[in-house]
Amino acid sequence: MPPKVLVICGPTATGKTKLAVELALRYDGEVVSADSMQIYRRMDIGTAKPTPEEMQGVPHHMLNVAEPQENYSVARYVEQASACVDDILARGKLPIVAGGTGLYLDSLLSGRKFASFAGGVRARLQQRVEQEGIQQLYDELKAVDPERAEKLHLADEKRILRALEIFYETGKTMTEHDAEDAKRPPRYEALTLALSFEDRAHLRARIDQRVDGMMAAGLVDEVRALIDSGVPAACTAMQAIGYKELTGALRGERSLSEAVEEVKLRSRQYAKRQLTWFQRNHSAHWLLWEKYPDFPKAVHRSTEYMEEFGLL
Repeated sequence: MPPKVLVICGPTATGKTKLAVELALRYDGEVVSADSMQIYRRMDIGTAKPTPEEMQGVPHHMLNVAEPQENYSVARYVEQASACVDDILARGKLPIVAGGTGLYLDSLLSGRKFASFAGGVRARLQQRVEQEGIQQLYDELKAVDPERAEKLHLADEKRILRALEIFYETGKTMTEHDAEDAKRPPRYEALTLALSFEDRAHLRARIDQRVDGMMAAGLVDEVRALIDSGVPAACTAMQAIGYKELTGALRGERSLSEAVEEVKLRSRQYAKRQLTWFQRNHSAHWLLWEKYPDFPKAVHRSTEYMEEFGLL
């Protein structure tokens, strides 16, 4: 049987970090972050990265493992995060994987294999996009892998090129690779606890309050420092919610108040997408807050689930 881990997921601003810390303190655990932006150094406020005070001495892994300008892949996350989880298990402690990036979580738990190539095929495909347009390559993908093409929008250039790259590098379609992955046993057996609010209006209000708190904590100065240090505005990290909008404000493309409202809107939209992703996991146990999080109650319910699952 795969080793067992605890997963705490859910939309942004639902208290995942605090619950993870509370359970880690009680059950000798360590936290492994599953957040695609908390991996970056010097991006603390806008990613809601836990402070030393919030960690309460609990070891946290997969924070600050890359520079903002790096091209950090899901494959790299899985490699590093699984090494952390395995080390925690080897030391007899409880791995608590906590975060809101569903792709990171699913990829870590599933044992999915990620193909890594030298880049020659990708470079040629990229050149063809510039010369022929993405429609031509999308039609090409439909011819070789119609199932994958059906799942992709024409605007999703990155995934269209990735699907073609895999086909031309391996001779198998991405659909075939996914089918092989589905047959592979999972890397870990996970007890998943998902957090949200019974009334989504309370979630939206909490998100708005968090954004206001980030602004008060100095998010503008954090974004300015990244820009001043030479981090390109076009890199993946700087496309994160909060950083992209405030970069525009600092460039004079919009007012600061307009940028803040955009951050709130995009955060609420992101939370909706997160909910859609995590609701696909029918084995998840949902802990739904009323107006405010009730962590003592959540710890009690979590303990019951952990005992039933065999984590305690």
